[in-house]
Amino acid sequence: MTEEERKGFLQKFGKAAREFIYGMAAHDTARFALKTRGSMEHLFILITMGDLLGVPILPPYYSLRILPYVVPQISTWKRRMLRERDLTDALA
Repeated sequence: MTEEERKGFLQKFGKAAREFIYGMAAHDTARFALKTRGSMEHLFILITMGDLLGVPILPPYYSLRILPYVVPQISTWKRRMLRERDLTDALA
């Protein structure tokens, strides 16, 4: 085994070990953080743009001020808010 092959093997082994440790220690926390972030974003859009669904919470003036920042997310938000849910959704 040459020196370059040994370095390549050690780099691959180190990368695999780091990914394994990340998967055991931090993957669940990272998934939970992303899920929480998504829920908070959807709640923010509900508060600001709730009048699209018939839930007037904020005066329209403030909603219009925030509108340019929310436009890219409105379609996925409406789809998520209006989809049917059942008991199995709460388990995921």
